[in-house]
Amino acid sequence: MDAYAAPSGKPKKSWLDSIENVGNKIPDITMLFFIATLICIALSMVLSNIQFDYVHPLTQEPIQVKNLMTANGLMNLFSSMVTNFVSFPPLGVVIVATLGIGIAEGSGYINTALKKMLAVVPLSAVTPSVIFIGILSHVASDSAYVILMPVSSYIFYKTGKHPLAGIAASFAGLAGGFTASYTPSIIDPILAGFTETGAQVLDPNYIVNVLCNFFYSFASTFAVIGCCWYITDKIVEPRLIATIPVDVKQDDEAADQPSAQEAKAFRIANMTLLGLVVLCAAMMVPEGSLFRAPDGSLTSPLAPAMKTIVPMLLLFFAVPGLVYGFISKEFQSAKDVTRSMENITKSLVSFIVFAFFCAQFLYCFSQSNIGSLIALSGAEALKAMNMPGQMTILGVIFLTAALNLVITSASSKWAILAPVLVPMLMAVGLSPELTQAAFRISDSAINVSTPMFAFYPLIISYMQRYSTQSGIGTLVSMMVPYSIGLLITLTAMLFLFWGLELPLGFNSGYTYGLN
Repeated sequence: MDAYAAPSGKPKKSWLDSIENVGNKIPDITMLFFIATLICIALSMVLSNIQFDYVHPLTQEPIQVKNLMTANGLMNLFSSMVTNFVSFPPLGVVIVATLGIGIAEGSGYINTALKKMLAVVPLSAVTPSVIFIGILSHVASDSAYVILMPVSSYIFYKTGKHPLAGIAASFAGLAGGFTASYTPSIIDPILAGFTETGAQVLDPNYIVNVLCNFFYSFASTFAVIGCCWYITDKIVEPRLIATIPVDVKQDDEAADQPSAQEAKAFRIANMTLLGLVVLCAAMMVPEGSLFRAPDGSLTSPLAPAMKTIVPMLLLFFAVPGLVYGFISKEFQSAKDVTRSMENITKSLVSFIVFAFFCAQFLYCFSQSNIGSLIALSGAEALKAMNMPGQMTILGVIFLTAALNLVITSASSKWAILAPVLVPMLMAVGLSPELTQAAFRISDSAINVSTPMFAFYPLIISYMQRYSTQSGIGTLVSMMVPYSIGLLITLTAMLFLFWGLELPLGFNSGYTYGLN
């Protein structure tokens, strides 16, 4: 019997099984967003008749829910449907990155890379290796979901482990541990910008360093790997083996060793990839590089280096894939190349359908101001509690965790919360950098357990390659232990840093002194 085949008999039911059963009875996630859109429109009609006391921290205007159930509201929705769809952020990222992966996969380059990887990674190190790669993949932004999940599940599958556990481990490292990182990522300057804006509400001269949480983030990577490793091997995988059979077998082609021709093609393709990476790195070094923002930064959201991450990934997969394919004779003509891209794009059909409905929901949620109302009411409730510093930070963590169940975008939440929470906590002596760190903990830990997360349908489609019974409940029940573990681990790390008075990052502290 395979290690990941469900055993005979009835395993003892757990609370995670109950979550899975309830979750899998929820309508298809695409239909879920359609229903959510209707509810949002109806709710906007009701709430638009109520006057709220909240003031938007950026515009300084009273929060008023906009009624979408009007002739103009509905007409605006219908007239913007196409724009909402094509501008849905993950859509372009997923499609463009997938085209490059299609070439690399269709040529056999990824298959050969997996064979090499499987030959050198010991079974005992598979789980931490996948989590480690997930953390490293933060730099690839959203496109990492397209690359990491199928590769991780396949590595687990071929080493006799449950493939869904591979998806869970990589998802936890990538999204659940997003606060932890070995390198700066694109989210750092975005969050720091909002934090600085919030701080300047109280102190117009306050400057927030882009890497104000870097030391904490770097140290947390080790705790995240240990936490996710334990949860994967001791909690998630044993339960998956007992309850979720692998009923879709994958071919064993990758189990064979590469032929001499494939090995030669792989060496040349790798040298080509290395040359491409070195060339790009060399082009970024000069101060006047086209990859730099006007202020010379490589990590600023305005820097072409950040804006071209996805096209770069397309290039980094496509070029070695082409070299490998033509040298190994897997590609005989340009038609074979385009066919490889067409074949992998077919796997995105369900995600594209989902993207259309999710985009309409996000439009309605934003236009109605319901999202701002939820965020500000939560912040005001926290302020009214008037708790000690440590308890206030815990309150920020729990508030963000609750909001993240419905508003998963870190930048969207922090754009609203930062101008409220940052000056509010500065007024009681807590630094903006500490507030930002607290926000980032639950913003990342809860990502993996909410069906509102934009990549849930894509991840479920990867799960169904191995287990056709997988659904929303399956994914949520897999990931809830990670959310709990990461919330505890990352919070403990923050309080450890605080207790030892270790710097959170560059130019950062824990207290703010009012002059």
